[in-house]
Amino acid sequence: MHFKHPEILYFLFFLLLPLLVHLFQLRKFKTEYFTNVRFLKKLTIESRKSSKIKKRLLLATRLLLLTGLIIAFAQPFFEAKDHKNANNELYIILDNSFSMQAKGNRGELLKRAVQELLEETPENSTFSLLTNDQAFWNTDIKSIQRELQNLNYSATPFEIDAQLAKINTRKSPFKKDIVILSDAVGVQQKSAQKTGAQEMIYFIKPEAEQKNNAAIDSVFISQTLDNFYEITVSIKGFGDDFEPMPIALYNQNKLIAKTMVKLDTKKKTVNFTIPKQEFHGYATINDKRLTYDNDYYFSITKNEKINILSIGESTKSSFLSRIFTKDEFNYSNSELRALDYNTIEKQATILLNEIPEIPQALQTTLQAFVNKGGNLVIIPSENTSITTTNSFLKNLGNIQFIAPENNAKQITKINFEHPLFSGVFESKITNFQYPKVEKSLIIKSAYPSILSYEDQTAFLTSIPKSVGAVFVFSAPLTTKNSNFQQSPLIVPVFYKMGVHNKNALLYAATIGNNSPFWVNTTLTKEAVLTVKGKEEQFIPIQQMLDNKVKLTFADLPKKSGNYTIFNKEKSIENLSFNYARTESDLSQVNTNLASNFETIESIKNVFNTLQTNRTDQQLWKWFLIFALAFLLAEMAIIRFVK
Repeated sequence: MHFKHPEILYFLFFLLLPLLVHLFQLRKFKTEYFTNVRFLKKLTIESRKSSKIKKRLLLATRLLLLTGLIIAFAQPFFEAKDHKNANNELYIILDNSFSMQAKGNRGELLKRAVQELLEETPENSTFSLLTNDQAFWNTDIKSIQRELQNLNYSATPFEIDAQLAKINTRKSPFKKDIVILSDAVGVQQKSAQKTGAQEMIYFIKPEAEQKNNAAIDSVFISQTLDNFYEITVSIKGFGDDFEPMPIALYNQNKLIAKTMVKLDTKKKTVNFTIPKQEFHGYATINDKRLTYDNDYYFSITKNEKINILSIGESTKSSFLSRIFTKDEFNYSNSELRALDYNTIEKQATILLNEIPEIPQALQTTLQAFVNKGGNLVIIPSENTSITTTNSFLKNLGNIQFIAPENNAKQITKINFEHPLFSGVFESKITNFQYPKVEKSLIIKSAYPSILSYEDQTAFLTSIPKSVGAVFVFSAPLTTKNSNFQQSPLIVPVFYKMGVHNKNALLYAATIGNNSPFWVNTTLTKEAVLTVKGKEEQFIPIQQMLDNKVKLTFADLPKKSGNYTIFNKEKSIENLSFNYARTESDLSQVNTNLASNFETIESIKNVFNTLQTNRTDQQLWKWFLIFALAFLLAEMAIIRFVK
């Protein structure tokens, strides 16, 4: 037992005073004699004995009363087993990602968690609350009550390591108690690491009762007809036993098509045929589990063809006309001697196809073309002048041809992470029919390869630019030198180079993906473009070029939907944003996430645990009660004991 004011215990020495008073009383008995001696003598002896017992009882009660009062004022207590952490700072990490929209045994997981915080958090408790996209530092439950009640789901994914890093940047002399409240859906294993020895981390994992969910995964144009587009809506089912559900297509909030779909497989596609015109709407399904992935917004712009120019012999460029078809591209080929230099600035992509030596005038023109955002593709010939080509490449970036190589080599490696292959492959291909080349040039490059030979040297690499890009092959692509033209890779590689840094015909961006959007417009020096939606508007990051503007959205907008780009009050172009579907599969729970943390059932249990383990057991009230009890005992003795 410990005392908060042990110096008061010195008053216990004053208990000697009542002992002295009772033991050394100055009053003496005076002997009186009566005639009836035997009877009166017996009565006197009994009276003295009763008086002595009463005095001893009063002495005991008074001593105990004073002892209880003195000890009560000294404030005794039993020390809590975790009293050293009584001053810890409290941090609560609340996952408000879309998977918390699932329903548990008491309703939606996030809403239930918020309600429990409001009900169970002590009003006098100071803490910091972090959500996926907000932070409330050094607050109390009353101060953020309204914010919690209006808390929305966030498109920002839940990352424990990022949240713990934020907390650890808060310098404090005290240790930290951290409460993590998350369903652990879609969270990576590397995030589940304790980052500091001064942390006490408690993990609360609410669970969804029903894990079935259907989601619209993507929408794309599967076929372009003369007057119509065939739109394919891809739906994924997570779980089993789905009832038939309606799927509808809206343009400008007007219903244009509707049907029923039965998810009898994990993935289902539904086709719609719509007029070949601008579209600004969404596809929607009626699924009552998670609702955030029921809508998929997309926009179709006017079909403006992309200008592609190939410079080289027509016989060697014939394969390009089969890739750059008339429905999407304005493709043309020109031999070097007949080249009209005035047409270069009108192109989106230019291909130098096996030109032995690049004239200085063409080098200067192409360098200006690249600096303005154009794409350039360089395919060397068997007779390429390495000196001239290297001089040109040096002005474009850090890449050089070293020497010719006459050994046949296979192209065996695809860099799937390169932006050129974004959205091309559904999965990584490890076994395909390897194309080969008979003769090639060795490339020395500071940039990663896009396609590589078996000896890890580059077959295709690129020089990234702030706007456009320069793509460089290491070998001629004629059928005499290579079978790359017969490879399945030929179409996606050249198609993606042709449309590089161009908006797709159907635009449906994922929030947070940060893909640029190109706007064909000119702005004054002070002007900016604004993106406006139904509930939100913002100014994106923008880079102005001669006749176009590059927009970058970072983590904006916050809400999915259809948006329009405005230059002041004039609408320029439509675009659409969707939430990432990373949390649609509720079965993807990271069961090992809390392995390094202490698992606890609820917020109520957290506060009860902290209160029980860290609060000293105060005893002064009990000693005060004992003192009052002995006071009552003294009064009873005075009144009833004769």
